[in-house]
Amino acid sequence: MTISRRDALTGALAGSAVALGPGSAVAAPLAGSATAPEWKRGFDNQRIADLGDGRFLNPLIAGDRPDPAILKDGADYYMTFSTFDSYPGLTIWHSRDLINWQPRGAALRQNIGSVWAVSLEKHAGRYFLYIPVKAQPNSIYVIHADTIDGPWSDPIDLKLHDHIDPCHAVGEDGSRWLFLSGGDRIRLAEDGLSTVGPVEHVYDPWRYPDDWDVEGFSPEGPKIHRHGDWFYMLTAVGGTAGPPTGHMVIAARSRSIHGPWEQHPANPLVRTTSLDERWWSRGHASLVEGPDKSWWAVYHGYENGLWTLGRQTLLDPIQWTEDGWFRMTGGDLSQPLPKPRGGQVLPHGMALSDDFSTLRLGAKWNFFRPAPDEASRARVEDGALLLQGRGTAPVDSSPLLLTAGDPSYMFECDIEIAPGGTAGLLLYYDDKLYCGLGFDEARFVTHQYGQERGRPANTHGRRMRMRVVNRHHIVSYLLSGDGGRNWNRFDRGMEVSGYHHNVRGGFLMLRPGLYAAGPGEARFRDFRFRAL
Repeated sequence: MTISRRDALTGALAGSAVALGPGSAVAAPLAGSATAPEWKRGFDNQRIADLGDGRFLNPLIAGDRPDPAILKDGADYYMTFSTFDSYPGLTIWHSRDLINWQPRGAALRQNIGSVWAVSLEKHAGRYFLYIPVKAQPNSIYVIHADTIDGPWSDPIDLKLHDHIDPCHAVGEDGSRWLFLSGGDRIRLAEDGLSTVGPVEHVYDPWRYPDDWDVEGFSPEGPKIHRHGDWFYMLTAVGGTAGPPTGHMVIAARSRSIHGPWEQHPANPLVRTTSLDERWWSRGHASLVEGPDKSWWAVYHGYENGLWTLGRQTLLDPIQWTEDGWFRMTGGDLSQPLPKPRGGQVLPHGMALSDDFSTLRLGAKWNFFRPAPDEASRARVEDGALLLQGRGTAPVDSSPLLLTAGDPSYMFECDIEIAPGGTAGLLLYYDDKLYCGLGFDEARFVTHQYGQERGRPANTHGRRMRMRVVNRHHIVSYLLSGDGGRNWNRFDRGMEVSGYHHNVRGGFLMLRPGLYAAGPGEARFRDFRFRAL
C-alpha cells in the first residue's frame, strides 16, 4: 500500500497528542494517576523539565542519564553520567540555573571499558573525573583537565580492582580521599593521581528490613558533602534495578572525614513504596546548592512502565532541619515543583535531528563498544554522514547511537549504500538485543531480538528513505523511494517493552541509531527526529 508523506506522518502520530513547536505543552500518560501533568516541549518536540511558569516537572534530563555526578563551580553547574560502552563517553552537561542543561563535549575518548558511576570534582583549580570501569580486570581510573572543556588527560589506572563508584572528598585536615562501594575508602596522593596506603573499611551502611522487596544490599554510590560543621555521606542500597521498590537513598554524618559515622534517623530518605508511583528504583543521590542558596538532591530513577528509557535524572528539593539533618521534600516527584530562583536560563537539551554539517561525536552521537580506530570510520561531507562499513550486522558493526528521552518518537533518514554493503536504522540496547531494518541492493534484512531474520526483496536498490516509529514500545517501519514524498509501510513490526536491564542486564537503554556493515561506505543524509 502506498501512502503520501502527509498521511504517513499523520498515521505515525495517531493516538498521540503532538505539540507543533518548542515551548508547547503536551499531555503525558501516567500509570496510576487520573490527572496527568504536562511537560513543555523543546528541540524536536522533546519534553523538557522547565514549565516556564516558575515550576519544573521531572525528569530533569530525560532518557538514560544514570548515576548523576554534579559539580557546582561558582555560577556554573556541570554534570555527567555513567556512559557504559558508549564512546566518546562522559559528556559534560552545563547549566546556570540547575534546571536547563546543555551538552558540551565528551571528556573520555579512549575506550577503557564499560564506564560506571563517576566522581566529578574540582580541586586546587583543576578538574578531575574518577572513573570506575567494568573490564578485564575491573579498575578505577582518573583523568584531569585545567578547564572543564579539556583537553582531558589520558586515563591513569589507580589499580583498584575490587570496588566501584568512587567519590572524591577532602577532609578537614586537607587530606584527599576516594570513598568507595561497600563503605570503604582509600587515601589519594596530594595531586589526586595515585593512591596512598591500603583500602580501609570505615562505614557500615544502614540496613533495610528483611521483608522489603529489593535486588540485594549492594551499598554503592557514596557521595560526600561538607555542610556547616558536618560531613554527610549519601549511599545507595537495595540494588539499582530489579524490583521497583529496591533502590533507595540513605544518609549518615560525621564531624570528621575520618568518622565515626552516625546513621540518619529517618533512613531511607528516598524509596519507591508503590508500583503506582511515577518513578521507580530511585537512588544514587548527590546534594547541590541552587543559585538562590536552596538545596537539592540529584538522583536517578526508572519511569513507571518505561524501563527501556533507562535511569533518568531527577531533582528533589531538600530541607535542612534544626537538628543538623536534612530531608527530601519532593515526594514521589510526579507533580510540578517550584524551581530554584536566580541563575541564567539556557536553552535545554539539543536537537537530535541532524543535517550532518558537522559530526557531534560525544555531544550527540556515540559509538557502541568501539575499536580504537572507530572514530576514523565516520566523516561528514556535503551535508552527509559517510560511515565506513564494519562487520556483517549490528552485532559487530559498532553502530552510531543517540539518547532519546520520550516514550514515543519517530526518526527517519535518507540512506545510500555502496555495492555489497548493508545499512539501516536501529533501536539498539546492546549487541545481543536490538531491532531494526536494514537493506542491501537486493534484499531487506529485519533485525529482531538481536538476530537477523527475514530477507524480503528490496525494490528500491541502493538508496531509499527509511522511517522508524516507536510509539510506547510498538515499532513500525516506513519506506520511501522518492525522497519522502510517498511512503510504503514495511510488513513487519515489533513490540519492544522487554528490551531492558531486567531482561538482558547491562544497565542500558533502548537507543535509536544507524549502522553500516560490509564493504564500502554508507551515506546518511537529512536525519530527522521528532518526539510524539
